[in-house]
Amino acid sequence: MGRAPRIEVPGGIYHVGARGNRGCPIYADDEEREVFLALFGRLASRHCWSLRSYCLMTNHYHLLLEIEHGLSDGMRALNGGFSCYTNVRNGFEGHLFRNRFWCELIEDEPQYLQTARYIVLNPIRAGLCRAPEAWRWSSYRACVGLEFAPDYLAADHLLRCFGASPAAARHAYRTFVHDGIEQV
Repeated sequence: MGRAPRIEVPGGIYHVGARGNRGCPIYADDEEREVFLALFGRLASRHCWSLRSYCLMTNHYHLLLEIEHGLSDGMRALNGGFSCYTNVRNGFEGHLFRNRFWCELIEDEPQYLQTARYIVLNPIRAGLCRAPEAWRWSSYRACVGLEFAPDYLAADHLLRCFGASPAAARHAYRTFVHDGIEQV
């Protein structure tokens, strides 16, 4: 029996992710992370998604995105396309991802901000680094101005919650995220 279709709210903001099958890594190296993000960028454009925060971990990933349409179709293309790529590249067969993607509709601004912080603090919780700016594979570095935001990241949408000027917003965002490290 098939699964019931997901309810997709146009203009809704979702926390989305997927885990590797059997807890295995989903990225063999940085090149595969780059390919994943490039594929995401193409699909985000096609489906009118606006990415606010992300983090690529070893065996899973997190995305915080606003959708207009096509969440299920786009995620199927992202996970399926990336899985096909890694299978060909590495000589594997079978499923890369454990299940279909999971998602949670964000209900209000406090949940939105907490989720954005949770996402970029993932590498610290996993013991991969001691500070969010040390993890190259998240949106944090772009949001605080340590590097340019890629085309697929709408960092300005998240930063508007923290201040009117870019400098003030970046500073307030950095403080907000670093305050969350104590809770990790």
